[in-house]
Amino acid sequence: MTTRSGRRSRSPEEEDATLGEARWRASIAEFRDHLRTNRQLSAYTVRNYTSDVASYADFLRLRRVSDLDKADRKFLRDYLAWLLELGYVKSSVSRKLTALRAFYGFLGDRGDIKRDQTDLITSPRLDRRLPVVATRREVETLLATPDAATDIGRRDRAILEVLYSSGLRVAEICSLDVGDIDFKHRELRVVGKGDKERIALLGKPSVMALTEYAHRSREKLLNRQSQTALFLNRYGGRLSIRSVERLVKRYALKAGLDSNFHTHTLRHSFATHLLDGGADLRVVQDLMGHSSPATTQIYTYVSTEQARKVYLQSHPRAGGTAP
Repeated sequence: MTTRSGRRSRSPEEEDATLGEARWRASIAEFRDHLRTNRQLSAYTVRNYTSDVASYADFLRLRRVSDLDKADRKFLRDYLAWLLELGYVKSSVSRKLTALRAFYGFLGDRGDIKRDQTDLITSPRLDRRLPVVATRREVETLLATPDAATDIGRRDRAILEVLYSSGLRVAEICSLDVGDIDFKHRELRVVGKGDKERIALLGKPSVMALTEYAHRSREKLLNRQSQTALFLNRYGGRLSIRSVERLVKRYALKAGLDSNFHTHTLRHSFATHLLDGGADLRVVQDLMGHSSPATTQIYTYVSTEQARKVYLQSHPRAGGTAP
C-alpha cells in the first residue's frame, strides 16, 4: 500500500518490529548505564557485556521473537547451540551467557519481564586451557628490548617492568595515576575489576624504571589534559589499552618471542614464577586481585619447576641430593 507521497506505508507487523527495535535499543542503553553507575564495572567490561547481549538480539531477530518472556529453557539452549555453530569457543559462549543473565536480572528488577530462565541454563563445559607462560630468560630478554636512551623507550621499559613485577592487568596499568605510586614503600594503588582497590608490590628494577620515566621523560610528554595520568602517549594523552597491547606485541616480536605473546602473558608469568619460587597460593591470589582462589588455582598446573624441585628434594628414589 502506498501513500499520496508515493511512499509505501508500513504493515502492522513492520510497525511492531520498528517499535521493538526502538525498545531494544533503549533497554540496551539503560543496561549500559546500570553497569556503569550501579555495578561500577570498568568501561572494558561494560563494552563486552553490551556486545554480548547484542549477539542475543541477533538470535531473537533470526527467530522472529520480540517478546523476551518467550525465552524458555529450550530457547536459551538453542541460542547457546547457535553460538557454537557460528564458531564461538566455549569460553566466549560462557561469557555471553553471563552477560545475558545480568541483562535479564536487570530487566527483572525493573519489572520489564515476567519470566527469567537464564539461571536454569548451564554454561558449556570448558576445556582446561593452561595459560601461556614465558620463561625467566624470555622475560629478561623482553624487558631489555626498549631503548632506554629515548623518552618513549624509558616509558615502555617502565610499562613492561611494572606489568611483570606487579602482575597488573592491561586496563589497570592504563588507569594508573602519578599519585598511585609509593616509591618509598615500593607499592602501587591499583583499581581492579569492579572498582576494587588493592596494593600491588614493585620490585627494585621496576622502581628504577619508573623513576627514570617519571623524572626524565613523562614531563616532556605531559599536557594539561593528562596531569594525573602516569603513562602518556606521544601526544600527551593517557595511554590506551590498545596502545599498550600493541607495544607489548611489538617488543615481543623484536625480542624473538612467540607471536602469541601478549600483555596477559606477563601476568601469567608473574603468577607462575611466584609459585615456582615457593609463594603461597593465597598470597598470589591477593597480589593478582582474584576474588576466588579457583581462578588462581590454574597456575599451579603450570608451576612445574616448583613441583620438580620438591620431588627431587623429597623422594628417596628421585635421584636428587642424598639426605
